[in-house]
Amino acid sequence: MSKAKFHEVILLTRFGPSGNPESFYKQGYKSSSQMPAWLATMGLEAYEYQCNRGVNLGEKKAREIGEEAVKNDIFLSIHAPYYINLASPEEEKRANSKRYIIETLTAAKWMGAKRIVVHTGSYAKVDKKWALETAINLIGEILEEADSSGLGDVLICPEVLGKKNQLGSLDEIIEMCRIHERLMPTVDFGHIHARCQGSLNSPEDFEKVINKLENALGFERIKNLHSHFSRVEFTKGGEKKHWNIDDAKFGPEFDHLAEVILKKGMEPVIICESRSDMAKDALKLKKIYESLKSG
Repeated sequence: MSKAKFHEVILLTRFGPSGNPESFYKQGYKSSSQMPAWLATMGLEAYEYQCNRGVNLGEKKAREIGEEAVKNDIFLSIHAPYYINLASPEEEKRANSKRYIIETLTAAKWMGAKRIVVHTGSYAKVDKKWALETAINLIGEILEEADSSGLGDVLICPEVLGKKNQLGSLDEIIEMCRIHERLMPTVDFGHIHARCQGSLNSPEDFEKVINKLENALGFERIKNLHSHFSRVEFTKGGEKKHWNIDDAKFGPEFDHLAEVILKKGMEPVIICESRSDMAKDALKLKKIYESLKSG
């Protein structure tokens, strides 16, 4: 595996949606290549393109999206297919998962996206220790193949997942990311809140999460952290459903996180995963952040 130092462009705190909201289409837009300009007009600065049902994006369209993102100063990331399972007991499924990640990296390279977000899988049918070790070994293979394919300049961002039977607790994601600096956690704070049965209720709760990441990976690795935020309903098994920012009976509260970001001097990418109004809600998050920053 390449040991070359990985450098990523430093950026200001940026907000944007996960995918294309309903309002985008209701306003008559049809193509994802129109999203960057639409988001910039709203005052947003990031966009996570969704390949959650498969990497069906051609090179021409990917490059169009990338060109528009550059014109409008939109930071791009891509969410890899949801059905990836790096810890499947079936070798064929692990091989397919590896292929899906390489396909997502290829699309990101065409698009000029800096990061891909990856669901790491499940240990519903396997031992937790075996699942983590298997996933880590497979990620190592993926990094090797990415290097040999000229895809080594895109960060792979394993995501903290919201259900208790999923491979993706905060501690597990940190362990995966220890193996190489081309790995950055995607910290979904709604997922942490749900997985831990409502654990994020104050700035101090959020700061504990950030401090754990910093102690394990170093501040420079997390300064520009990739993060997801939305309100999440949960059951005893963890995440049940994402809700909108105005659905205040569900947590967590973004102002608590914003306080910590400002206190720590971080400049993360914050992707909003609200149900259907993720762009509008991303703007609400930005306004909360800016209000605290100016106050």
